[in-house]
Amino acid sequence: LPKKSLSMMKQVLQEQIFHKGRYTMSDKEEIRNLVEKYADAVCRRDEADWASTWAEDAVWDLSSMPPVKGKKDIVALWVQAMSGFPFAGQLIQNGTVEVDGDKASGRWYITEHLQFAEKDEQGNPTGMFNIGVYQDKYIKVNGEWLFSERHYGVLYNDGGSGNMSGTVNPYPDLID
Repeated sequence: LPKKSLSMMKQVLQEQIFHKGRYTMSDKEEIRNLVEKYADAVCRRDEADWASTWAEDAVWDLSSMPPVKGKKDIVALWVQAMSGFPFAGQLIQNGTVEVDGDKASGRWYITEHLQFAEKDEQGNPTGMFNIGVYQDKYIKVNGEWLFSERHYGVLYNDGGSGNMSGTVNPYPDLID
């Protein structure tokens, strides 16, 4: 491309990214931030942050039970489920997002390490390791992206054979 074309492309991109000297996230970046906020709240066991990622009429489908509808019931199920895990680590891997106005869809791969409250015969913690995929639908409400649907599928599960006898440390205090 000629230098003039490259210079014009650079200027257009800068104008799209920077608005009046302030960085603005693209819809795809905002959705990735939503997905990461969800996983971060799982790791920190933060009910309020986790709940804030859902639309009021959302659907959560874990595939191992009937889908749960409505934010209130989704959060209640999550609180109940998390009570059975002294430790839960959810890590976001690669993902995709397609935006269409105020709606979007995406797919995110995760790894999950879960420690159960139950102990083995020697008194060691038990747990499991999952690799899964979330297939999502998002909706923009009052300028904020939220989950309207999350459908989870387990791609790999070690069947509880994982040795979860390592040390679980408390989540560190958040920095200012």
